Amino acid sequence: MNSRWIDIQTAQGETFSGYLTLPPTGSGPGIVLVQEIWGVNEHIRAVAEQYALDGYVVLAPDVFWRLSPRVDLAYDDAGTQQAFGYYQRVDTALAAADVAAAVATLRALPQVDGKVATLGFCLGGQLAYRAAALSQADAAVCYYGGGIQQHLDVAADISMPILFHYAAQDGHISQDMVAAVKAAFAGKPNAVFHDYAGVDHGFNCWGRPMYDQRAAALAHGRSLQFLAAHLD
Repeated sequence: MNSRWIDIQTAQGETFSGYLTLPPTGSGPGIVLVQEIWGVNEHIRAVAEQYALDGYVVLAPDVFWRLSPRVDLAYDDAGTQQAFGYYQRVDTALAAADVAAAVATLRALPQVDGKVATLGFCLGGQLAYRAAALSQADAAVCYYGGGIQQHLDVAADISMPILFHYAAQDGHISQDMVAAVKAAFAGKPNAVFHDYAGVDHGFNCWGRPMYDQRAAALAHGRSLQFLAAHLD
């Protein structure tokens, strides 16, 4: 794969990095892919490459850069302990603005010849949602976005198509939280929700014990259909 780290500039003129992966054709629509709490690690880089093979120019911004640049953690006990430490310390408002800056950077790349979506997992799902409003991305995909229910004021600014994936047995996001998000988007034709029975938070990640191949494949297919429909 044609992948490299590039610079992203914030609105304040600061610089951080993101992992850019190009499709085999060299150009296509864009996806800003937002990490889980383990950083832009092996799994997130592999997901970036997966979407690049689907024809997208993918940029995965380093959202923990203010705490430590290019966090890259494993899913073992030590890595997970570090990951939750970063999660507890990150300023999510600044991180959402950083993801919005990544959208602007991606739009400006000559390899991007179409629209740009945000797509994220867990913390990244929340940031993909908030940054979509900040950046006016063309679409957004949120996998089990933790904390979205705390930012429902943003729903009024989400006019672009948005897709939510939720695990029915999520140990971190209760069904009451999911219901609150659904209520905020009730009657809005731009929002699509999919629920996955019998699976837990993180079902898309093959590096974690809650990985579920069937749910991950189904959600990926639905995400591709959604992106193909709205990033034309």
